[in-house]
Amino acid sequence: MELIDWCVLILTITFIVWYGIYKSRGSKNVQDYIKGGGDARWWTIGLSVMATQASAITFLSTPGQAFHDGMGFVQFYFGLPIAMVIICMVFIPIYHRLNVYTAYEYLESRFDRKTRTLTAILFLIQRGLAAGLTIFAPAIILSAVLGWNLTGLTILIGALVIIYTVTGGTKAVSVTHKQQMAVILTGMVSTFFIILHYLPENIGFQSAMEIAGTSGKMDILDFSFDFENRYTLWSGLLGGTFLALSYFGTDQSQVQRYLTGKSVRESQLGMIFNGLLKVPLQFFILLVGVMVFVFYQFNETPLNFNPAATETVLNSEYSEQYQDLIMDHKQLETQKHNLTQNFAEAGMEISEAQKAQFHEKLNGLNSEERDLREKAKMFIDAADKDAESNDKDYVFIHFILNNLPRGIVGLLLAVILCAAMSSTASELNALASTTTIDLYKRSRKSEEDEGHFVKATRWFTLFWGIIAIAFATVADLFDNLIQLVNIIGSIFYGNVLGIFLLAFFVKHVHSNATFTAAFITQILIIGIFLLDIIPYLWLNLLGCAIVMLLALIIEKFSGNSKVTT
Repeated sequence: MELIDWCVLILTITFIVWYGIYKSRGSKNVQDYIKGGGDARWWTIGLSVMATQASAITFLSTPGQAFHDGMGFVQFYFGLPIAMVIICMVFIPIYHRLNVYTAYEYLESRFDRKTRTLTAILFLIQRGLAAGLTIFAPAIILSAVLGWNLTGLTILIGALVIIYTVTGGTKAVSVTHKQQMAVILTGMVSTFFIILHYLPENIGFQSAMEIAGTSGKMDILDFSFDFENRYTLWSGLLGGTFLALSYFGTDQSQVQRYLTGKSVRESQLGMIFNGLLKVPLQFFILLVGVMVFVFYQFNETPLNFNPAATETVLNSEYSEQYQDLIMDHKQLETQKHNLTQNFAEAGMEISEAQKAQFHEKLNGLNSEERDLREKAKMFIDAADKDAESNDKDYVFIHFILNNLPRGIVGLLLAVILCAAMSSTASELNALASTTTIDLYKRSRKSEEDEGHFVKATRWFTLFWGIIAIAFATVADLFDNLIQLVNIIGSIFYGNVLGIFLLAFFVKHVHSNATFTAAFITQILIIGIFLLDIIPYLWLNLLGCAIVMLLALIIEKFSGNSKVTT
């Protein structure tokens, strides 16, 4: 990294931390500290909701997902707009009418204290794990690529977030989200146009899309009912809708964003704003990953994008075999570059027959390259079973550091760190609020003033920040980080959503039936996930269905005829 990159990175992060502290000074009561004063406008809510979801994992993993597997991952988000409409019609009016600080307060008035406590604990478990991952994701990748100390980087990211979240609470989180989203969007749009500029003169956007399409990267919709395929139109519309309903409707890290709304209408407009922009935003991020793929059709790529994994295998007994693979890969890349260069030079003069021949040859070369990369992973795994051979999360950061101009590298690193800070801040804020309101406050036998609970929330923010940092320092990479976050959510979200749907719509089901059903469902869902029976997205729908069905059955055989209103 050059001096200008360091300046851009440090100034961007410093400004955001200072701005969060400055704008949120004076938060001395629970209304200000947890609900941000309750005066947020719709654009602040919408951007805050987007920034909470758009973690560093999104900007590290999603382009790599598109590089390897194409645009099909966007189907994961197809259920989100549907969920936004339901949340605006059902969830938001209820939360505002009851004037709650957390989503789980409602459950005590509808059921009882133990159901509220169980649901809050389920949230704390899954969101506490996720908070560690949102710190860990950028830390491990930046440390591997830049050579920075992993533990030090993890502590630095966590400490920066803790400073302004403890100081300003919800308002600090919300106001900094606008700046963070501005940095994120500027960085991603800049990257897209820089890649387009880097392509050969005769390769415009249309030709780039043709090359990507030839390689299967533009296959967006999958109408199959194959459970072996994680991302289909149906899993996105059904599983994705239930996941989005659970996340945006019952996860305090999101609920707290729109509870800050000045009115029901402002909160609803903010969520509709998120619903309209989220799918195009994810589509664009995936498209950036596809453009990176096209760029590398004309430029050299490493056999494996994770430099630490490459170093591991080159220092092992498999070094010679791996070097042979590197030579084979270079020869293959030379053939591919010549083929795509000839295609670029031919431009509009190429015939349909020649175009078909180009498509066939490029497909064949890409297939051979995939085989070489799989063999490389096998040698890396054999050299060290703990080494991360799956390099999806390293593709985009490798491109940033090796190809972008000075200054833009610093901006993109700021994007990654801003995204980590934005989502982690929301998570710590929500974890602390839930712990204070749903657990600590309910356990206090004596009356305490506002200042006491503000102090308690600050201390719980610090506590959860330390927990997240501790988890991040011992965490390990998965198949793909963005999938891991969604998997953790899917294990818990369906059950929690089912509890809320019972509370909203099934008035004759009581607390004991709901509590028992929720407890059993969580054990069943964890077992189904461990046995790998169905793709994780369907766990949201399954968990919701099981808890509601079990609650109805238990209620029927309990003989309780009292109706809850």
